Amino acid sequence: MSWRPQYRSSKFRNVYGKVASREHCFDGIPITKNVHDNHFCAVNARFLAIVTESAGGGSFLVIPLEQTGRIEPNYPKVCGHQGNVLDIKWNPFIENIIASSRGSQPHPDACPIPQVRIWEIPEGGLKRNMTEAVLELYGHSRRVGLVEWHPTTNNILFSAGYDYKVLIWNLDIGEPVKMIDCHTDVILCMSFNTDGSLLATTCKDKKLRVVEPRSGRVLQEASCKNHRVNRVVFLGSTKRLLTTGVSRWNTRQIALWDQEDLSMPLIEEEIDGLSGLLFPFYDADTHMLYLAGKVRAGRPVPPLQLLLGSRATPSRLDMQVEMSAGSLRVVSRFPQVDGFSFPSFQSETYQEDIYPMTPGTEPALTPDEWLSGVNREPILMSLKEGYRRTSKVVFKAPVREKKSVVVNGIDLLENVPPRTENEV
Repeated sequence: MSWRPQYRSSKFRNVYGKVASREHCFDGIPITKNVHDNHFCAVNARFLAIVTESAGGGSFLVIPLEQTGRIEPNYPKVCGHQGNVLDIKWNPFIENIIASSRGSQPHPDACPIPQVRIWEIPEGGLKRNMTEAVLELYGHSRRVGLVEWHPTTNNILFSAGYDYKVLIWNLDIGEPVKMIDCHTDVILCMSFNTDGSLLATTCKDKKLRVVEPRSGRVLQEASCKNHRVNRVVFLGSTKRLLTTGVSRWNTRQIALWDQEDLSMPLIEEEIDGLSGLLFPFYDADTHMLYLAGKVRAGRPVPPLQLLLGSRATPSRLDMQVEMSAGSLRVVSRFPQVDGFSFPSFQSETYQEDIYPMTPGTEPALTPDEWLSGVNREPILMSLKEGYRRTSKVVFKAPVREKKSVVVNGIDLLENVPPRTENEV
């Protein structure tokens, strides 16, 4: 019997990406050439942030979304870091607060340097270079490759460093309050489930872990021998994980896992033999998965169904970040804003099945509530009247001095581990 594709009935089965016109793109941005595997861009409802190539330290641009077109070389930057910027993430509840992490690490005998900084972007964007952060975070003894905000709790930030540790920061006091110390190599990716009670990580030691973040206890662990994982994402409230990586034959793969049993993947599917990472982004509202990279659409595989690829040349699909009803792609020349079209659903009326309730701008928990063990689902909002910022949450940086940072009984600034082979 010949193989026949199985198609699921879905209102999104004909969705396709539409390339924006040149005047709606961001042109002239010197995107960083750093080899660290990360997004190097972040977007929210107001601003686009992109890590740029610069001399004498790390910097990134912050551009209002409506300011498309060519960006001048002397456009103001956030440039307070003394090393390459490796990651940037917007606060999900305060639109002008962004966290960044730096790359290079000074000599162990030198004075401690903050590896994570919190910045407050002025209304309307930058008018001049910004060099002073509202908060500097001391704790990591090595460069920090990843930062992630907690999805339901205000002012809780996670950072993963090349010291193999994940620190949980309470920004109300500006200090780390928990440390996850279960990894034996560099952490490649972090992802939260819907209410932020679980953290999934991929690591250079070829292991996929599901961790209870407040206790640091590893709930599930998979040694991925046939599927070398790079990126992981929780698939909403489905109790499933999706990872991207490569097989033992260096072909790119995606794999689906049960978060309560990581002994074997539920599904492994080879994508192609192209080079480069696949970055997964999951829209929990519409249950759509986006794969960013040089993607070739394959046959649908239950329960995963690949959507039609963006109608652009594959060589330009370098990076894609979901942004409400559209996406943003960072390409070699300029970022492009893609709109996703629904050809079967063009109507003047508001369609709640396509634009369902979505996590809003109000945090569900305070830092003290979450740290005490409380879990709560995100507070949802409707998009029927269009996006409106209703959150009254403001960021107030604590006043603190440089001092010892003690977590789990260990002074992180005094007990500096020896350099590892992963440091350059």
